[in-house]
Amino acid sequence: MAFEGLADRLQETMQKIRGKGKVSEADVKAMTREIRLALLAADVNLKVVKQFVQKVSERAVGQEVMKSLTPGQQVIKVVKEELTEIMGGEQSKIAVSNRPPTVIMMVGLQGAGKTTTTGKLANLLRKKQNRNPLLVAADIYRPAAIKQLETLGKQLSLPVFSMGDQISPVEIAKKAIEKAKEEHHDYVLIDTAGRLHIDGELMEELKNIKEATKPDEIFLVVDAMTGQDAVNVAESFNDQLEVTGVVLTKLDGDTRGGAALSIRTVTEKPIKFVGMGEKMDALEPFHPERMASRILGMGDMLSLIEKAEASVDEEKAKELEQKLRTASLDFDDFLEQLEQMKNMGPLDELLKMMPGANKIKGMNNLQVDDKQIGRVEAIIRSMTTAEKQHPDIINSGRRRRIAKGSGTTIQEVNRLLKQFEEMKKMMKQMSGMQQKGKKKRGFKLPFM
Repeated sequence: MAFEGLADRLQETMQKIRGKGKVSEADVKAMTREIRLALLAADVNLKVVKQFVQKVSERAVGQEVMKSLTPGQQVIKVVKEELTEIMGGEQSKIAVSNRPPTVIMMVGLQGAGKTTTTGKLANLLRKKQNRNPLLVAADIYRPAAIKQLETLGKQLSLPVFSMGDQISPVEIAKKAIEKAKEEHHDYVLIDTAGRLHIDGELMEELKNIKEATKPDEIFLVVDAMTGQDAVNVAESFNDQLEVTGVVLTKLDGDTRGGAALSIRTVTEKPIKFVGMGEKMDALEPFHPERMASRILGMGDMLSLIEKAEASVDEEKAKELEQKLRTASLDFDDFLEQLEQMKNMGPLDELLKMMPGANKIKGMNNLQVDDKQIGRVEAIIRSMTTAEKQHPDIINSGRRRRIAKGSGTTIQEVNRLLKQFEEMKKMMKQMSGMQQKGKKKRGFKLPFM
């Protein structure tokens, strides 16, 4: 995830002040100096750093901290609130027009991921908000841009409006809106042309499309990996087009996070969505408070719960709970759980959303090998129905057959069987503890 270096430094700084029963001005000064250095190292805009440090300093030496019973904790609360504030305060939702369709213009430089993001956004609108979007191919200059959008449309089973590369983008956009009205599409997403750098001709064309379509939203797509350049690009586009929001792509990459912390203050426009991977469902609404929590190592349980709710079948979850209670889980259940976890996204990213995950040694360098999960799946799929339901019948001959069928080694098969057995034992113990606890004092395990 982005912010890793910044998160490490800020968490280290917060740790020094966390347990203090008394916080002096000298403590606050030392802390804000560390924060300033951490933000500058993360490529945060200098003006933003100055504003942030000043606000934190004023509040941290003020009455709300000094008179608090837990001043150390109060300072951390101040830092979290100010961090949330510079990223926009509250989540900024996507517009909905009173007279459909809602028109969204997607703008940005070439290479920022604009066309892919257009597809991702349409996918999100359909899946999360039950909308019926129409994609519009209005980039007539870049070779294969129209083809790329059409391929994405086919992949996502979404309609794409195109008139080829000989008609003006303004005309294409106007005709697309007429088509959307006829066919009752409630959103129109116009993929406009990008450039390698900002030029007058491009801006003129974008202004003409804006004038012709009166969009409800103009989303600027910027690459978070470009740091301060992303902020400069955002400023230029905003000056000329008055964008309504920003979509940050590649926030899962090796980026220092400076763009996400600077754009809102510099442009006074909200970050609406963030791209967190290459898959077509890897676009998320941006929640400033949740991101601040993650940066400070407080986890992001709300996003984790939302991911789980979107990926987990409720009926199957109830069945699983019953099996957990009776410790009767078999390999078919295990395979199902692996599938549902994979739908939620990369396991290492999910683990980092857990509160306190930053304190687990090596968590930042944790990389879950997808190939390893694939090998586990292959082993289970090579078992017969009887073997999956009753692993205790798997003797040495069966182990050899399973290893051969899954392209793995006997050692890997043995390891999986052993781990599965240990997991069942642990569940049995937990279930026993729960029953015992119920009789004694109403104790209940969190997942029961």
